[in-house]
Amino acid sequence: MPKPQGVSVHGDHKVTTGRRRSRWTDSSLKGLPSGDQTDPAARGLQLRVPQDKATAGLEQWRWLFRFKWRGRPLRMALGNRATMGLADARAKVIRMQRSLQDGIDPRTAESRRRPVTTLQTLSSATAPAIENKHSIENVAREFMEREVKPNRLRPQYVQDIINRDILSEWKGRDARSITAREVTELLDKIVDRGSRTMANRVAATLHQMFDSALDRGVIDASPVRSGLRPGGKESPRERALSDAEVAAFLRDPLACTRQPRLSYTITVLLATAARRSELALAKWSHIDLEAKTWRVPGENSKSGKPFIIPLSTMAVEAFQRLQKRANGSVWVLPGSDAKEHIDAKLLTRGVAKCLKRFEAQGIKAFVLHDLRRTARTGLGKLGIATHVAERCLNHSIGGMVAVYDVGDYLTERRAALDAWSAHLEALRDSKPEKVAKAA
Repeated sequence: MPKPQGVSVHGDHKVTTGRRRSRWTDSSLKGLPSGDQTDPAARGLQLRVPQDKATAGLEQWRWLFRFKWRGRPLRMALGNRATMGLADARAKVIRMQRSLQDGIDPRTAESRRRPVTTLQTLSSATAPAIENKHSIENVAREFMEREVKPNRLRPQYVQDIINRDILSEWKGRDARSITAREVTELLDKIVDRGSRTMANRVAATLHQMFDSALDRGVIDASPVRSGLRPGGKESPRERALSDAEVAAFLRDPLACTRQPRLSYTITVLLATAARRSELALAKWSHIDLEAKTWRVPGENSKSGKPFIIPLSTMAVEAFQRLQKRANGSVWVLPGSDAKEHIDAKLLTRGVAKCLKRFEAQGIKAFVLHDLRRTARTGLGKLGIATHVAERCLNHSIGGMVAVYDVGDYLTERRAALDAWSAHLEALRDSKPEKVAKAA
């Protein structure tokens, strides 16, 4: 005798199983009744069918994934029919099931739109609140605390990369779920926005961060391969302003910038060969205009060691003008809030905004770091000894010279920068045609 439909026989007991459900297809979904319907072919996949199917748009038909995490029944949204078909929904559920088998919460296994978290919000005080030690936030926090802060002179640079380009993309993700393909897609986005050099920096940070997580037993494999350079090989910059360009700027700085403070800033950097970050972090307590010295503390120096920059007459005059514009701030270059110093990147952006004005004065595009190269080139042309010129830029001297020669050469550096300043003043006071011919 045939078994009645919808009845399962176990021993002497009859169990009603209900009508057998047909396999879903994209075309058959419209015949489903309203409410949460479960796909018979994909464990955990549900479709929330709207009450008024006739008028509801596809975006109101929502895919859901029902699962258990640590014994707790949960349900998460996957998307809607307007952006996700049945096949894609099933494929996504299969990936979620695999995450569960690997001990990964599926809610953290794929990127989802969330408010951006930064490492500033993950301080040591809030660290215990991070439930998942495998989360990308926890991996980043441990990397910063254990690897970066103890060993880098400027950990904020790495932290900015993590906040801007990594956490903003993978907020809430389980680090074990991040794939090599996702790393490639993240880096491609950075390249596509025109930041090829930054793409290389992010790749290096990701490699170091995931290697740290691997060493600490947080992940079993890194999705980032060593030596990844999505931005390609970086060519060293060789831009140095010519004498004619330097003269054009010094004759009429305001014509180039229309901003007095930026003009004096450029003059200081040109006359001292200092780094923009050193000037952005400088306080007036570091500047002695009487003694003509600028003390760069170790925490402000790229080498990590304190450094004295002798100031020429041109540099002193530029600092005096900056002091008048500081309005009593402790900072040489105060920010919008006089209690804080200016962000060094704003100085670069300020120059970038004025490039057309510079070009109108006969000065090709440049960045602030090119002023150091200009000064170093000029010192060489003036016959300054290499070891003195290099120390004017606070460059470290390698090899055995660094072991046995630990002098700061302050007297020699002062004479070198005074000679450079005299050359700059001569360019400023010369006639344009004469400079152009000499260049």
